[in-house]
Amino acid sequence: MADHGDPSYRVRHYDLELDYKIGPNRLAARARITAVAGDALSRFTLDLSGFKVTGVTVDGRAAKFTRRGHKLAVKPAKPVPAGGEFDVEVRYAGNPRPVGGRWGDIGWDELTDGVLVASQPIGAPSWFPCNDRPADKASYRVTVTTSSSHLVLLTGDLVSTRRNASTTTWVYERAEPTACYLMSVQIGRYEELELVPANRVNVLLGRDNEIRVVARAVPQRAAVPHRLRGAAEHDFGRQPRMMETFERLFGPYPFREYVVVVTVDELEDPVEAQGMAIFGANHVDGRGTHERLVAHELAHQWFGNSLTVAGWRHIWLNEGFATYAEWLWSEESGGPSVAELARQWSERMSRLPGLRLADPGVANLFDVRVYKRGALTLHALRELAGDGRFFPMLRSWADEHRHGTVTTDDFVAHAERHAGVPLTSFFGEHGVM
Repeated sequence: MADHGDPSYRVRHYDLELDYKIGPNRLAARARITAVAGDALSRFTLDLSGFKVTGVTVDGRAAKFTRRGHKLAVKPAKPVPAGGEFDVEVRYAGNPRPVGGRWGDIGWDELTDGVLVASQPIGAPSWFPCNDRPADKASYRVTVTTSSSHLVLLTGDLVSTRRNASTTTWVYERAEPTACYLMSVQIGRYEELELVPANRVNVLLGRDNEIRVVARAVPQRAAVPHRLRGAAEHDFGRQPRMMETFERLFGPYPFREYVVVVTVDELEDPVEAQGMAIFGANHVDGRGTHERLVAHELAHQWFGNSLTVAGWRHIWLNEGFATYAEWLWSEESGGPSVAELARQWSERMSRLPGLRLADPGVANLFDVRVYKRGALTLHALRELAGDGRFFPMLRSWADEHRHGTVTTDDFVAHAERHAGVPLTSFFGEHGVM
């Protein structure tokens, strides 16, 4: 993790052009990157795993470059001054494959018939050159050309499609600042389901049956294999209500639409991306068995995606919050109450060794303790502060840091302002600090 990213500059925008042949898994691409130097730069690095790099330019002039592992080291013909904006273009081609590591294979991965990209935490370099730091959020324009027989879904707003003889070119744009690991490409023979149409409005009535609030509903759709269409319609059927619940608890949904992809293959766990979540075929059974995961991935759009951790050590701010959202939805939808789930998990966690939530260590980033103890900490904070302060605190946390980056210290300070009391001891007692 420490060897990913380069803190000497920040990226403002990525413009990616991808030409992908599904059968041979062959990608030919060009990346244009607009960045701003922190200090004067005589050289800098990008993260890119595999591929043959055929050329690099900086501000239109050929630059020297070397490769070592997943690092592409670039030496501009002319140094970039401190604070200066510069443009980098990288041309590359090859057979994309996931980045291997302690969490398995992560990133661009071939499916039985198509492609899945799930990059958390270090998989983004498997398909484009990037500054692979979660805090370095940028806007994107991504163009993908591939076989017309397959649907292309990407984490962004669809701008245009253009069909050629046997291929289709898809153009997506993501205006909201986005971390590299939250960009995703999904290619497959999918059918689309409209869960919530783009023109739907939610009407809320007062006690006297007068209209109190009229709000445009968040458009929601799913892309699924044909054989799973019926099961997906059932299993994601309550997602629109889930969205309404989370908007009430956490504030407005931070993106323009929400897309769910169900792959033809099985996945160990679902994965969130910006404005998107990816589920395996094994997560859809027509009985709603995995509805808690639907809630978890949706909650990440607020906690993890809009609010992105400044560094991976703070991952409990993603996973603890999304887990607590599962519990909130369980109670809202008639399942076990938050208090009951908290009791169950408190008992289970008491049997496990301690762990510092604010810095669990690389080996424990996705440990169950990060998820459940994170949620238990939020529940304890709720009991301390009371609902009248706790839920406004959550909403303002999501609002004040919308599309930004956050740390544990940020959250502690935010919680103290709303609780009205010092909380250093509280967070220490709950294993956060």
